[in-house]
Amino acid sequence: MIRIGVAGAGWVSGHHLEAWRQLAERATVVAIADPDLAAGRSRADAFGIPAVYGSVDAMLDAESGESGKSINAIDVAAPREFHGPICRMAADRGLAILCQKPLAPTLDEAEELVAAIEGRCRLMVHENWRFRPHYRRIGDWLRAGHIGDVRTVSLSLLTSGLLPDGDGQLPALVRQPMLATLDRMLVMEVLIHHVDTLRFLLGPLQLAGATLGRSCKMVRGEDRAALLLTTDTGAAVTIVGDFAAYGYPPQQRDQLEIFGTRGRVSLDGDRLRRFGAAGPRTLQEPEEDVVIDLAADYKASYLGALTHFLDRLADGRPFETGPEDNLQTLRIVEAAYRVGGGSVPSLSR
Repeated sequence: MIRIGVAGAGWVSGHHLEAWRQLAERATVVAIADPDLAAGRSRADAFGIPAVYGSVDAMLDAESGESGKSINAIDVAAPREFHGPICRMAADRGLAILCQKPLAPTLDEAEELVAAIEGRCRLMVHENWRFRPHYRRIGDWLRAGHIGDVRTVSLSLLTSGLLPDGDGQLPALVRQPMLATLDRMLVMEVLIHHVDTLRFLLGPLQLAGATLGRSCKMVRGEDRAALLLTTDTGAAVTIVGDFAAYGYPPQQRDQLEIFGTRGRVSLDGDRLRRFGAAGPRTLQEPEEDVVIDLAADYKASYLGALTHFLDRLADGRPFETGPEDNLQTLRIVEAAYRVGGGSVPSLSR
């Protein structure tokens, strides 16, 4: 039985803890740490966690007792600026680490962290987007060659989350208030998932261009971005994100088109379809047409990521999103800020 200590009791920790609860036969959360003790106690009460601490070092010191009773893995769900110090503390104790993305606020800090703990412990970056069941299905389709060689890819995330609703609230900030405080918001916090997922689906990517912008005065970082990338085989890939998109719901929903030499994959919100020319169908009729339960898939992505963490701890094989793999994603993200004009674009209409 793996004994887990959770670092952080903020918004995302609820999703982590719900997934850990579903894995109770393989792992148990024995402690949680957060400077906000009330938040820590609230999570502990909701999920039956026996111990609450005001700091990670206090938790690690207290929960390192007799053999078989100590924490042997840590789930880092704290804000990004604390990832490095927490991971170093865990590495000093030889603990396995599951760390929320991004691994660090910048690429340089992430590379320094990876070098500092290399060979001292197991580290997986928690990149759950690629573990959504519909993205795993798309990956299976591509690897089976159902649409041939990939030619063109377009992925967009369009939401009205930073436009006032009927009550004058900004839904994205109601859901995640910390978004307002981030100097690097849309690309580092959200589109990093899309970069990682496309790397999972398509293989290595190179950034060819980027444009970032900000129009909402309530956030410090960028709220719109466009990235142009290429694959090793020359396919053109675009990622577009806009958090102030009129006519779209406040919920974050992906739209993906993958065009191949023999077919197409289309993901539009909760509709996933695969087109081809097989059998009697015309080019306009899907060979597979799936309606997705997006809420269930979102929860399943956390369960999938945590299950993968436990599976790889058990068999010793590499993590899909191990440190070296995740650095590839961070290099693209860092390049987007460099090419796109920095981390805090000026306001424009």
